[in-house]
Amino acid sequence: MSKALPLAALVSALFVAIYLMLAVNGVAFHFEVGEAIGEVSSWCERVSGGVFREPSNTLSNLGFMVSGLLMLKVLSAEGESDGAAKNTFIGLNRISVLYAAAVIYLGPGSWLMHGTHTAWGGWADNLSMVMYIIFPWLYNLKEMGRWSPSRFLQVYFAIVLMYSIARWFFGQRLGIGLDLFGLSIGLWIISETLFRFWSSFFRGFSGSVGFLVAAVFGIFPEEIFANLGDYWWIILFWLPALLARNRPNLQRTYTPWFFLGMFSYMAAFAIWLQGYPGTPYCEPDSWVQPHAIWHLLTAVSTWCFFKFYRTEQKR
Repeated sequence: MSKALPLAALVSALFVAIYLMLAVNGVAFHFEVGEAIGEVSSWCERVSGGVFREPSNTLSNLGFMVSGLLMLKVLSAEGESDGAAKNTFIGLNRISVLYAAAVIYLGPGSWLMHGTHTAWGGWADNLSMVMYIIFPWLYNLKEMGRWSPSRFLQVYFAIVLMYSIARWFFGQRLGIGLDLFGLSIGLWIISETLFRFWSSFFRGFSGSVGFLVAAVFGIFPEEIFANLGDYWWIILFWLPALLARNRPNLQRTYTPWFFLGMFSYMAAFAIWLQGYPGTPYCEPDSWVQPHAIWHLLTAVSTWCFFKFYRTEQKR
């Protein structure tokens, strides 16, 4: 565990070096399915014939790698811990290192999509997003369900493995109309609200919070209930209620880091919406790309949530 930082730094450097080697030789672009060189990509940036199909949208992913490595630097300075006697995010342990590793992998995952315009790059990108976003709600369920660290890790990696296989063979919605990334945003906020306001009564009500989250992202209840066949997954809004059987033994301080994390993510999302061809701020030949700003601001949000988790204390 004490080698986590140098190992992560080495793997990150090797990723960049191997990518550049394969890109220079054209190997990275086999099975390319994106827009032709010279056209404007789906994310606004003009497609380059160089080693990155979208240079700005690719290199901005270094922000995730830097964020995750900084987390490991902070944790390494505090030494190893078992995560039980004190805050799980103080010192190196399996869970704190997993969070940092998930943040780091957001970089290479998205890099491969924007850099290569291949289907396998898109798979790597989507997988990296899911590997990050399932962490917060599973961690909340771990605390409210009294899971051991080993059980948490088993559930986490089981979901990642099953999702990676299903996403590869059946596409982004897994052949069943399920967007696990989008659902997980809802599950995070539902479980976080339940974590903060846990009660036997609120357990039954907590799934309703998911409708508020969906509305923030433009999916309103009238649309959901008019198309239940497409939105069948709303039943999973009550998954936290089912598994969160106990009041958490931990308490968290939400100001400022949780709210800063949410603000930076929502600001990034608003900017992300401008990163399409035809939008007012789409300038394909500029190095200042809305989607690249989305990457950098989202990397900031991962750091804010790391700091937020470090406020945990025993009740």
